[in-house]
Amino acid sequence: MRDRVEKALEKVRPMLQADGGNVELVEVTNDGVVKLRLKGSCGCCPMSSMTLKMGIERILKQEVPEVKEVVAI
Repeated sequence: MRDRVEKALEKVRPMLQADGGNVELVEVTNDGVVKLRLKGSCGCCPMSSMTLKMGIERILKQEVPEVKEVVAI
């Protein structure tokens, strides 16, 4: 599942990089929780929680149905 999550993140990265940020995949747990680290300007942006839930999580769940939740660490 980790490889599929990484491929889905490749679709998200250009959006984040356009604003000076990026995302790093830290862990995918057996129960479907994806742990990410927002980097660059995304790491300190006040809208990062919305980006994480409304953007990244939505896309990951579409691409990898086993994903239950996405959390930032």
